[in-house]
Amino acid sequence: MVVPVAFFALFFAWPVASIVERGLRVDGVWQFGRFGETLSRPEILDVLWFTLWQALASTGLTLLIALPGAYVFARFDFRGKGLLRAVVTVPFVMPTVMVGTAFLALVGRGGLLDELWGVRLDTTVWAILIAHVFFNYAVVVRTVGGLWAQLDPRQEEAARVLGASRWKAWRTVTLPALAPSVAAAALMVFLFTASSFAVVQILGGSTYSTLETEIYRQTVVRFDLTTAAVLTMVQFVAVGVVLAVHARTVRRRETALRMVAPEEAVRRPRGIGQWALFAGVLLSVALLIVLPLGVLVERSFATSHGYGLDYYRALQTPDPSGTFLVPLLDTIGNSPRYAVVATLIALVIGGLAAAALTRRAGRLVRGFDALLMLPLGVSAVTVGFGFLITLDEPPFDLRASWILVPLAQALVGVPFVVRTMLPVLRAVDERLREAAAVLGASPWRAWREVDLPLVRRALLIAAGFAFAVSLGEFGATVFIARPDSPTLPVAVARLLGRPGELNYGQAMALSTILMVVCAVSLLLLERLRTDRTSGEF
Repeated sequence: MVVPVAFFALFFAWPVASIVERGLRVDGVWQFGRFGETLSRPEILDVLWFTLWQALASTGLTLLIALPGAYVFARFDFRGKGLLRAVVTVPFVMPTVMVGTAFLALVGRGGLLDELWGVRLDTTVWAILIAHVFFNYAVVVRTVGGLWAQLDPRQEEAARVLGASRWKAWRTVTLPALAPSVAAAALMVFLFTASSFAVVQILGGSTYSTLETEIYRQTVVRFDLTTAAVLTMVQFVAVGVVLAVHARTVRRRETALRMVAPEEAVRRPRGIGQWALFAGVLLSVALLIVLPLGVLVERSFATSHGYGLDYYRALQTPDPSGTFLVPLLDTIGNSPRYAVVATLIALVIGGLAAAALTRRAGRLVRGFDALLMLPLGVSAVTVGFGFLITLDEPPFDLRASWILVPLAQALVGVPFVVRTMLPVLRAVDERLREAAAVLGASPWRAWREVDLPLVRRALLIAAGFAFAVSLGEFGATVFIARPDSPTLPVAVARLLGRPGELNYGQAMALSTILMVVCAVSLLLLERLRTDRTSGEF
């Protein structure tokens, strides 16, 4: 636990605490009275209520739509499965700015639905909820599906032989085994949607606001650090409560599971019911994920004089405004390089943390578990500003160093590594480790020969998540990325903030390139992560 605790203390707790101190401590005096004053304002109460209920609604809708997809990917074998898995993960890597823009082009004024049927959903809560499902679909599919693919299907078949219906067998055998994984996915989706920023800002307009957008408004627009600090503390406490409830609930449901190699559990769909489910999942992916992505690609080629490569060619020329010190095409290499480093950091920190949490060492470890998830629910604006004001003096003067960006990205990647690996690690029968120890294996050898073969697939899934998160991280990176080496999401956001058809088209072109980079990376990972181990675990 030492390395993860030190990492979070230095690169999360310290920056956030510094921002809060600057906002609540004036002339050496703490302004705790501002809590009651701020939280009693009607507009702030409206923000708090909307943040809560839209996050709950988004989480429920995402689980409802994505769980059938998780089953299809875990249990069915079909042509193009790796490609489709990469496609559903692409939205998660996209900057949230582009998610909002894609849906604005789809459901807003002059969008596809407006042109075809005269339907507009912008400035409605439905646009926000659907965009959140689009963004978080992969979280459920990969987190729940990763464990589901390794559950022994013969346990459910045994219940059927004993007289249980298909529904009862799934409800009494499979669902309890999946509960920790489903809860972990729901937790991540809730935290992401509760701290939603760009999606709400673009699709909600001035009608809707979450805690994240309000913190940004108070910090950047109104320069009211006191109100921003109060809202940050409210967000921090709320996330802590959610994590505590989650840890206590999931802990009671954890059991050792009978697992098999993923290849043993997959098969072609059989029967009209399974084929109907398979077709329904394909249709939902086509409408919910492929269609918005297609709109982005189409806009990247659509110029004022027809379709062409004008926007892509413009990426090779120097920026006349001086916002970017290098041609925008050079940013294509920055994001993958940063993402690789961030992924390695996240795997080391998250792997150590997951191993520590597997030991079940009481309240201290449960508190540590909650700490690891906090970066998903605390304002990225706060973290980004905190990096600027804390990591500016020796021995931690990192403002001019390239490593600052991967460090910020790894903060968001670590929770995904932990949440993906932990259900599998905790499902390993402790008697296997004890048997290895009795036979003379050291703790390291026991982990290498017992845990690692079982967790290898989850580790590669976690690596894919961390890489995807790092590629698309925007909230904190936008404050610390250097002008001579911006990431793709930062470049896209800055282009969208500038008027003109060329800037918008270049943003669409960069977003398309980002999608291709993500898809190729995930396809390569799909090939690497295939577990060829046969036999029963």
